Amino acid sequence: MARIVMKFGGTSVADLDRIRAVAARVKRQVENGDEVAVVVSAMSGVTNQLVGYCQSLSPLHDAREYDAVVATGEQVTSGLLAIALQDLGVDARSWQGWQIVLRTDGAHGKARIESIDGELLLGRMRGGQVPVVAGFQGLGPDNRVTTLGRGGSDTSAVALAAALEADRCDIYTDVDGIYTTDPRIVPRARKLPRITYEEMLELASVGAKVLQTRSVELAMKEQVRVQVLSSFADGPAVTEDALPGSLVVDEDEIVEQEIVAGIAYSRDEAKVTVRHVPDKPGIAASVFGPLAEANVNVDMIVQSTGEDGLTDMTFTVGKSDLARATRILEDARGDIQYGLLATDPDVAKISVVGVGMRSHAGVASTMFRTLSGRGINIQVISTSEIKVSVLIAADYTELAVRALHSAYGLDAA
Repeated sequence: MARIVMKFGGTSVADLDRIRAVAARVKRQVENGDEVAVVVSAMSGVTNQLVGYCQSLSPLHDAREYDAVVATGEQVTSGLLAIALQDLGVDARSWQGWQIVLRTDGAHGKARIESIDGELLLGRMRGGQVPVVAGFQGLGPDNRVTTLGRGGSDTSAVALAAALEADRCDIYTDVDGIYTTDPRIVPRARKLPRITYEEMLELASVGAKVLQTRSVELAMKEQVRVQVLSSFADGPAVTEDALPGSLVVDEDEIVEQEIVAGIAYSRDEAKVTVRHVPDKPGIAASVFGPLAEANVNVDMIVQSTGEDGLTDMTFTVGKSDLARATRILEDARGDIQYGLLATDPDVAKISVVGVGMRSHAGVASTMFRTLSGRGINIQVISTSEIKVSVLIAADYTELAVRALHSAYGLDAA
């Protein structure tokens, strides 16, 4: 017998038929003898609709009332799934974030989880009941409902799995696992049976959409084993000796590491270049300080200094932040004293990720040589211990991903 948290995203509970299918899947897991808790997202499209209501009434709406409205999507789904389970003869009950109690900080709209008391749910589970928990929500220090930000249901599920000391957190999505790259671009991409927390965190942070970054961070911190699998592939109850999806685990659980685990890409980048800046102490702070104060996240950074004593700074921001970043830098021109500001939204970030990079040389040179061989110019480079990222023209995204996937031997046989 295992203790499992099963999490179902919006597409998995998009309508009543899919909710019935989820209920049947949960019932099979219960009949397997497992203790089961379920975490659900809002039905597909509902959260966007609720957000739209708030923005239509007031663009500068009260964030506390926004959370009160947006959290109702998960409340509806949890109640409907509990009804569907009861109809199948499964003892089930819905729970909201404030009932379990999932405590968060007071950052409405993007709250962070501080604690969960799992004893109440554990008692119900030991008695054979299935708790159906509304994801994405909690209770702030002022006892107001909070929401965790987009993708927050994944984080709710991992946090609940940690609180319940679950054997595994199964996250059901519209894909059947984690692949070496996007199968829509590379049909020969391989599904990974296992991947480390660090690799998944890097892939999520550089563009892979399978898991939300905060959920992976939490899983790594709490050592929660997470499986990604499809809610649309029918089959028997999931058992430890027959896991159909991809398991995110500690590095110690993987016997032999691949040098490269996957290739990720992001088209949500924009490049900013500040040219002819005086090369003196504090100049970087004068460029990046105002951006930080405006909550503009800066990613890749490169700086080059010429013999004339002037420097050029190139960095990337999210494409949605480009207009704001440009305005901030134009307003700060007098303080920065730069000669020219140039921007380019037509770029993409391509990243190669793998824990095997720690012990194998030549990963970066293979990347650079492969892109050069395809006539692809590299504009910016950034690295970490297990990642190399480059910025290229957006038109070359798919060519770069396919070429690198083959160069590292990731294509399926």
